[in-house]
Amino acid sequence: MQGVYRYLAQERVHFGKPASEAVMEEADLHSAQRVLLVSGNTLTNKTDVISNVAEALGARHAGTFSRTVEHVPRSSVLDLIGEIRAMAPDLIVTIGGGTAIDTVKVALVGLAEGIKTADGLEPYYIRVEAGGVLNIPPVKSPPMRQILVPTTLSGADFSAIGAAVDETSHIKHLYTGREICGEAVILDPAITVHTPEWLWLSTGMRAVDHAVETVCSKAPQPLTDATSIHSLGMLSRSLRTTKTDAANLDARLESQMGVWLASSGLGRVPWGASHGIGHQLGAVANVPHGHCSCVMLPSVLTYNLSVNETQQTTVANALGRPGMSAADAVRELITDLGMPTRLRDVGVAREQFQTIAEGSVSNVFVSQNPRPINSPDQILEILELAW
Repeated sequence: MQGVYRYLAQERVHFGKPASEAVMEEADLHSAQRVLLVSGNTLTNKTDVISNVAEALGARHAGTFSRTVEHVPRSSVLDLIGEIRAMAPDLIVTIGGGTAIDTVKVALVGLAEGIKTADGLEPYYIRVEAGGVLNIPPVKSPPMRQILVPTTLSGADFSAIGAAVDETSHIKHLYTGREICGEAVILDPAITVHTPEWLWLSTGMRAVDHAVETVCSKAPQPLTDATSIHSLGMLSRSLRTTKTDAANLDARLESQMGVWLASSGLGRVPWGASHGIGHQLGAVANVPHGHCSCVMLPSVLTYNLSVNETQQTTVANALGRPGMSAADAVRELITDLGMPTRLRDVGVAREQFQTIAEGSVSNVFVSQNPRPINSPDQILEILELAW
């Protein structure tokens, strides 16, 4: 065994304290005088979460950007880049789920490289070259950092990878840079009560997907195995609790902590086709990220069983289902949470399979799947399993 584990350029995780209080601590640490809040329209206009943070910041609140768009089209990234250049903040506080977080990550790539058009992002996404070699373009340091206050369980807060969709090709590309991640993360379970149940639970399954594909990776590591295995017990227990008792803040915080652990493999060990095909389900069929994991993970586990059965046994045990297949243990959790389990249940049409398959083959995660995938036909086989 040999490898490298790369830590994020992430300094702190605040957990269990009010978001507005932790944001003020971070603003003080940075001596920030112009703090830009980035979120989504619903959280900004239909809850008091953003206004409470803005009120705490007082004169240091430079403004709020709330025009983030699901699946992060490049045009929305350029919209944010323009707003940042106009407002000239010295710190960004991103409050929301993966959409807001990824929008800021890719915008920081754009700011670091002086990008002014959507086409300008083209040279900076991660590519898979001949032989499966990853081409990761270097990215300069951005002019400011971001602080993350997640309201979902997507795990984007513990990653230096952001995704955005090329609106011409309908392909979701991945971007990375050492300092585009959150310098600090604030886990406040109280603000997550505003998150719709389907979004909370489905992104919880996204976190389960992170942990499962980490344990089942073709190049696992002891550290990421340890954290991911522990996270599966935390997530399966706490998600079931929040399904029946949405106001249980202890369970919500346990889910957030489970995401923290489940994200240890993100960008450190090779993931697989569940994440990779999921990117194209979002880009082509507008399937939310969490639902992508719900409908793809069991079928990908079934497809990969011949090459990582021992690792899948570990997954089933961690989910508290010894003697059951990992695919069935995951599917049972998805069903208990009332989430969709089939592609047909999330609006994917068979007519879209070929486009999804062709776009998935070049995906970074698909190229790293434990059971090699070299052609669209193999993607179609997995899509049929999930249909």
